[in-house]
Amino acid sequence: MSDDATSDDVPGPDTTDAPGDVVATDAEVEPTDAVADVPVEPDPDPNAVSITLNGREIVALKGELLIAAAERHGEYIPRFCYHPRMSPVGMCRQCMVEVDTGRGPMLQPSCMISVAPEMRVETESPKAKRAQEGMIELLLANHPLDCPVCDKGGECPLQDQAFSHGPGESRYVEQKRHYAKPIPISENVLLDRERCILCDRCTRFADEVAGDKLIHFIDRGNATQVNTFPDEPFSSYFSGNTVQICPVGALTAKPYRFKARPWDLEQVESTCATCSVGCRISVHSSRDQLLRFQGVDVESVNWGWLCDRGRFDFEALGSDHRISDPLVRVEAGLTETSWNSALTITAQLLRDAAVDGGAPSIGLIGGARGTNEDAFAWASLADALGVDRRDAQIGDGLPAEILGVPRATIADASNAATVILVGPDLKEELPVLYLRLRDAVEQGRTKLIEFSSQTTGMTRYAWRAVRHAPGGAPGEIAATLAAPDVAEQLASGDVVVVAGRSNLAVSETTALAAVRAALDAAPDATVLPALRRGNVVGALQLGLAPQGAGSDALSTLRAAADGHLDVLVLLGADPINDCPDADLARRALAGARRIISVDTFMSESTQQADVVLAAAAFAEQTGTTTNLEGRVSRVNQKVTVHGTARPDWMIAGDLAVHLGHDLGFASHEDVTAAIAERVPAYTGVTSVAVDATSEGVLAVGFDAALPEPDVADAHPSGYDYRLVVSRKLYDRAVQTSLSPSLARLPVGAGAHIHPADLVRVGETDGADVKLISAKGSVVMPLVADDTVQRGTIWAPFNQAGADITEIVDAAAAVTDVRVERL
Repeated sequence: MSDDATSDDVPGPDTTDAPGDVVATDAEVEPTDAVADVPVEPDPDPNAVSITLNGREIVALKGELLIAAAERHGEYIPRFCYHPRMSPVGMCRQCMVEVDTGRGPMLQPSCMISVAPEMRVETESPKAKRAQEGMIELLLANHPLDCPVCDKGGECPLQDQAFSHGPGESRYVEQKRHYAKPIPISENVLLDRERCILCDRCTRFADEVAGDKLIHFIDRGNATQVNTFPDEPFSSYFSGNTVQICPVGALTAKPYRFKARPWDLEQVESTCATCSVGCRISVHSSRDQLLRFQGVDVESVNWGWLCDRGRFDFEALGSDHRISDPLVRVEAGLTETSWNSALTITAQLLRDAAVDGGAPSIGLIGGARGTNEDAFAWASLADALGVDRRDAQIGDGLPAEILGVPRATIADASNAATVILVGPDLKEELPVLYLRLRDAVEQGRTKLIEFSSQTTGMTRYAWRAVRHAPGGAPGEIAATLAAPDVAEQLASGDVVVVAGRSNLAVSETTALAAVRAALDAAPDATVLPALRRGNVVGALQLGLAPQGAGSDALSTLRAAADGHLDVLVLLGADPINDCPDADLARRALAGARRIISVDTFMSESTQQADVVLAAAAFAEQTGTTTNLEGRVSRVNQKVTVHGTARPDWMIAGDLAVHLGHDLGFASHEDVTAAIAERVPAYTGVTSVAVDATSEGVLAVGFDAALPEPDVADAHPSGYDYRLVVSRKLYDRAVQTSLSPSLARLPVGAGAHIHPADLVRVGETDGADVKLISAKGSVVMPLVADDTVQRGTIWAPFNQAGADITEIVDAAAAVTDVRVERL
């Protein structure tokens, strides 16, 4: 029976005599009251509840709210406070309907009552209509009628329902209340208090979904209003969601405010590329300019939520710092040139990299910024040139083999009995995955076991939060997971290991040791790879993974630093700021004979290139992307490409022609079709049907055998602290830095140390000290932080000020440091 079949599709028993069957005679049949030819009725669905809605019988689900059941069957009940992703509160009373449960009809809020057998519901009776009209009239008694200037006008549920379910006129003529407007409650969210209808959506989101109780109701009675606590701004990573779900114009986003009206906007659905979660979004533009991103509710991924970085970093795409045309280096520096000239020069550089007809001395780093089509085209060019040195990561992830172990989806992790977190701080690196796992824990579906070197955003939700010294994770994991109560929990149901890089100051294989320890203790577990970059999974799957030992990004950088690389190709990569070992990155760029950069912005690494090929940015091209669980989804072009920039796949194809090869790609559809034809895991993915296919999680072709990890030694003499380096949501990433709404939010450089260790050092909070490792030294301020484990120093990665990666050795299992007073 197909997956789409229902119980009604099951045929009755076949009464045809088949050859060889033995048929009983009448004498042999026991008497029975049953009629032989009546088909057996299927068992009724125990979760089905039959109710009458506006005179017609419908089938609802046991425990389903009446408002949701009605909407599923095409009957819209007006509402303001109700949101399907949050608990009902019955604040606005707009959803009043007549309900008869056998004791006579009475008005009840449909968002607060569950369906019951034989319930009779009237949503449009005179009494229900009067109640709905009355609520609209009350809400408008003090609501300012400033629709012509309100950003919400044209897409405002209050405005729409005032026309569809309101009385048409108001009996209230009294003076409306007024507040100072607007007041900034965060860097990007403004509040107009007089528009607020106290629906409790923003406050519930902050409490129930984000876990950031930073916006509340204050005062009482007629003075009740939504606000923040004094001197405590709404500094949530998810504040933009409150703007999107606000049913009136009370909360507005500063980046969009007064930029356009809804009817001026054109929109297309796409996929966020800020991180690897792959949140579905709608991209809105006006007059060929991006103006906002909105979350789209997709059950399998983001539930409609976005982090603020993903919501607001589109501003950078309109920056004056975009690369609009190809650049080549002359004596005076980089100067603009034609595409034909730039491609001719680039082709000659690549052609010259061949050594006596042998393997070319070329390395490719990056590719996670673009689409699947971009990655596949560049991988195809690398194949044509015989280039083995390629990697979509920059020494900041896990080996590509992690994609070959049994894979979990976001939904699997959100419904697993146990989640073992051996990876980054999800709130900082993969924020919407953090929301999904937080919900799983808060709703009681999942128990979380966290292993980390410092307190993270997930720590307060963990069933077990185990701290370990950098490099000491395997022992702690093995001991913890072997404990009787933990072993019992692991045996209670599905187990998912969320695996990623929690510390950039340990080697890739040291990080991998923690994942191996978790899988050894829970061999039946599946893995959700918490790799950070937007399309890193797609890029690795489609050919931008290392092609053998010694061909990953760090090995490529070492070869360049040693003068053994003729050409280094950077596909949207910035090793100087992205590689955990800054010294290695600088030496690599200095040691490579030629550098080719394919990018949208002039990063520090791109500024050192010999040729810069201008690449199209997000929302300027169409294609597909693959998220961390392997789910393929669509990205769509919304605005015109900046200058003469081109999509990466097109650059690779044109460059191939200059080198005497033909990749066979004339359009992005051609590349998508080639992916489906040549990559088994992507069979069936087409430019037309990809959205339908996106619900299928794809297999990968990597060997599931993970390499053996490094083993961290004890502290060397004279080094008292072990270093932890990890990311914050906001840093010096180019799109963050060039987005005015986000540029002010990074925390800045600092050496965070436990207060007791601060006393041991003999310095005060904020004092500058010198951190010294075997690799080098750096001066930065000490920050007292009780979330840091004693004996360790934590520093945020890629922040303004001193660069902590100056003292990180990417080849070392761990990084030990000492602190010297200045």
